Amino acid sequence: MIRVAVTGAGGRVGSEVCRAIDSAADMELVAGIDPSHVGEALGTVTEVHHDLPFLGAIDELHAADVDVVVDFTHLSVGRDIINWCAANGVHAVVGTTGFTDEDIAGFHIEFTDSNCLIAPNFAIGAVMMMRLAELAAPFFETAEVIEFHHNAKRDAPSGTAMMTAERMQSAKDESGTTWDEDPTEHHVVEGARGGKVGGVGVHGVRMHGMVAHQEVIFGTTGETLTIRHDSIHRDSFMPGVLLSVRAIADQPGVTMGLDSLLFD
Repeated sequence: MIRVAVTGAGGRVGSEVCRAIDSAADMELVAGIDPSHVGEALGTVTEVHHDLPFLGAIDELHAADVDVVVDFTHLSVGRDIINWCAANGVHAVVGTTGFTDEDIAGFHIEFTDSNCLIAPNFAIGAVMMMRLAELAAPFFETAEVIEFHHNAKRDAPSGTAMMTAERMQSAKDESGTTWDEDPTEHHVVEGARGGKVGGVGVHGVRMHGMVAHQEVIFGTTGETLTIRHDSIHRDSFMPGVLLSVRAIADQPGVTMGLDSLLFD
């Protein structure tokens, strides 16, 4: 039985994670951590089938009682949670995004007695989308990534969009081909062409009614290719989360993304 604690357990994704863990036959939900719900029963907020109390902080968790911490919080909190896991020999499965290259380098150093998997997106279809975009990149001269999220998301562009564009650029570099230059000479509104990751344009939309969606649009002579993924509910992330919780003990050090769990 894999003993799991969930941080950000009272949030939209965190609640889904709690329910998924609670329903998995090979896992036990041992704690939910969320300072905004201290004093409440976990079952009241997340609809799991027992009444564990919410903990207010990661350091209230006893390392001996947990095998894996699943983190869906935000950047400043996520760093502390990952550092606690590394220091206490607990595995970490992380959906928080926005970590810098320096953060990731530090995590590689810190995780010696346990492992960490950080993924910008746990939806299996989103991982496939990134892989297909990477394969397509060498064959097209122009490309844009457009990501759409709910209006409560704090960072832009999303971690999925950034990873997609970075992988497309790497594939382009390895193939020895290049992107065409952006022909725009006059920006009527600053930022209208979005940001750039290498030669890939990246655009973020924040809107009521969205969950998590992304389009990758390629163009070449006389044709375009669009690869699109839609998460229409947050439960779309749960198969990837459960896969990661089950696999993390066999993934030494720090793993970025789900690719190694799906394609290797």
